[in-house]
Amino acid sequence: MRWRGRKSSKRVQNESLQPHAAANPDHQPISGSILADLAAVKESIGHNSDVRFREYRFGPDKIPIVVVYVAGLSDKELINDYIVNMLLMDGDGRHINNHELRDYLFDRAMPICELKEASTINSFTSSVMTGAAGLLVEGVAGGFTFGESQVLKRNMEEPPSESMVRGPRIGFIESLSHNTALLRRLAKTDSLAITSYQIGDRAKKEVAIAYISDIVDPKLLEEVKRRITRIKIDALQESGYIEQLIEDDFLSPFPQVQNTERPDRVLAAVLEGRVAIFLDGTPFALIAPVTFNMLLQTPEDYYERWMIGSLIRMLRYLTAFISLFTPAVYISFVSFHQGLIPTKLVFSIAASREGVPFPPLIEVLIMEVSIEILREAGLRLPKAIGQSIGIVGGLIIGEAAVQAGIVSPIMVIVVAVTAITSFSIPQYNAGIALRMLRFIAMFFAAVFGLYGVILFFLLLGAHLVKLKSFGMPYLSPVSPYRVKDWLDMIIRAPLFLMKKRPDQLQTKDQTRK
Repeated sequence: MRWRGRKSSKRVQNESLQPHAAANPDHQPISGSILADLAAVKESIGHNSDVRFREYRFGPDKIPIVVVYVAGLSDKELINDYIVNMLLMDGDGRHINNHELRDYLFDRAMPICELKEASTINSFTSSVMTGAAGLLVEGVAGGFTFGESQVLKRNMEEPPSESMVRGPRIGFIESLSHNTALLRRLAKTDSLAITSYQIGDRAKKEVAIAYISDIVDPKLLEEVKRRITRIKIDALQESGYIEQLIEDDFLSPFPQVQNTERPDRVLAAVLEGRVAIFLDGTPFALIAPVTFNMLLQTPEDYYERWMIGSLIRMLRYLTAFISLFTPAVYISFVSFHQGLIPTKLVFSIAASREGVPFPPLIEVLIMEVSIEILREAGLRLPKAIGQSIGIVGGLIIGEAAVQAGIVSPIMVIVVAVTAITSFSIPQYNAGIALRMLRFIAMFFAAVFGLYGVILFFLLLGAHLVKLKSFGMPYLSPVSPYRVKDWLDMIIRAPLFLMKKRPDQLQTKDQTRK
């Protein structure tokens, strides 16, 4: 049959109404008749103004071919240099029959590593709309797709959310292939396994999980895979979607999956026996399972000598406690238990509160809410002025509130100490959880006094003991008690003493090498 490069719209319409194509174009197999296949592709995605159809002829027999791509998304350099130029050449000058054409194209004419075959219109158009280029050839049953989305990449710089004094100055970016390649470059082991999935009912995105095959617990691995494959959503905008859809308890304020932009943190996690989760389009990777003590640790703890790392880690535990309970303790002491305060300090607090019209709870709420608003405003403002606005705004509001007699000077000190200590929490989402629980502790203290603070602590402890992350206790190795794992909890023991991987992970290989 003689093929013409351009047809009348009436002819295309008539051919698209054939019984074979009209049944369901999306699930129609690519037959090798370029007129019918092209009509089905156009019916599926041809209404998009950014989809391009470019017609060529290949070889001495002038075999009709059509390249389909999305403008601005597909890699034009790959299309021009390695597809069009190669196909427009006459090859070895010999005539190629239909039986040899597919093998000739796949094995010789298109020297591309990522060349794939698509057997149906649906798979062909799905690949094209996600950034690949498609190729239809007259006489070849099935289409070809090659390349990937042309992503605007940025430099791998130090993550702004996890800056450190000592450690690698490199972080993940929004390209999944670059992130997994960076992890492989750091790991340099053939035991690192990466498995990918296409998630999303309408807009599919690639999700990859990384683990060390001869270390990870098979049950943990299967549980992570099960939760990933059960995700049903239109589109995954960011890894935070995955985090919320695979966590154990959505009512808990504590994160049950750790997020990070640092490849060294991910590498350390998979070497312990954990599983890392990557999503294309975001620099934040996820680590599962997670324990509470992981939220107060940083990779820098291991880069410094063990005494320095232990001291800094213990300081973080102290600041987390101060951030959570200081306002509540202040309310309970001033409102109910003045007798527990030293006499001179009582007189000082009473003098500073003279003329303040509000009870301690309202006084604390005014300052705490103001600080939270300033903190949020500082995050949304440009970086050049955000930090300055936060500091200056806090000073001005605090001073103005004291001068107006709305709050006492001692209250400003309490809120300032609380705000400063909350910044020492390494994980941003863990810091938010403590800030939120701080308000609940304040209400307990305002109603029951110091007994309320103790009651809140017991309820919080009970919740943490009950909470699990992918089946692993959140407070492990405290509950259940595993003394061996205490070498890397509140203190960081010397590296030569940490010969075993965490017992709680039930890894295949317990010995660190």
